[in-house]
Amino acid sequence: MGWFRAWRRARILKQAAVDGGLWQTAVARYPFTLSLRADELERLRELVTLFLHEKGIHGAGGMIVRDEVRLAIAVQACILILNLGLDYYRGWVEVIVYPDEFVAAHEFVDEAGVAHQVESVMTGESWEGGPVILSWADATEGGSGAVYNVVIHEFAHKLDMLNGEPNGFPPLHADMSRSDWARAFTTAYEDFCCKVDDDVPLEVDEYAAESPAEFFAVMSEVFFESPVLLRSMYPDVYAQLVQFYRQDPSQRMSAREISSAEVRAPS
Repeated sequence: MGWFRAWRRARILKQAAVDGGLWQTAVARYPFTLSLRADELERLRELVTLFLHEKGIHGAGGMIVRDEVRLAIAVQACILILNLGLDYYRGWVEVIVYPDEFVAAHEFVDEAGVAHQVESVMTGESWEGGPVILSWADATEGGSGAVYNVVIHEFAHKLDMLNGEPNGFPPLHADMSRSDWARAFTTAYEDFCCKVDDDVPLEVDEYAAESPAEFFAVMSEVFFESPVLLRSMYPDVYAQLVQFYRQDPSQRMSAREISSAEVRAPS
């Protein structure tokens, strides 16, 4: 049915249109879209158009989801798949947006076989085969220079889930080496965890030490939000993400931006 999906999407692109003013405002908000070439921006706009057609973005907890909210989420989500395609977000259909942090309930069974239910305050969550859930208050921090992007984080989890439970090892392209990926990420993850344990000051969210899955998601945030920082911290991880996402954000930056970022990056 691939031909039918391609025909249907081409038809949608002919009939649907993203508001020009809202589009300009959205792409001007994020450094990772401001630096795109004209052809990349056009490809991103097509992906965003299809994303908004195929995924429902709904409010919860009193959140009113206006067009600018939908567009901001779609732009950030689609930067990950700019050179991958919308099929990388297959198998689910909904994004739920809360106005601020939300409480998520989870059940687990301990070693003694006793079931427990716990509640956690969340800024974002991704369900395997289910929705992406976001705090809009946190989503607005993307592109602010804080090396934090909850939208990119949660959609990176969606990519990680393409081959099952998230574990920091998404399905790699045929020309990528599984051993190279494992070596780069394992070495960096262990180093990062040691830095967190030793209370070393870090610009990157310490939540990356929570698990290999969270490390992959946080490194994806840094890859797009502050690529020179990641390239300086963990060059092998950066090289693997360049191959996986099929784009190199640092190459889009101007010489002045790179110089400024290198001053901030740890030695």
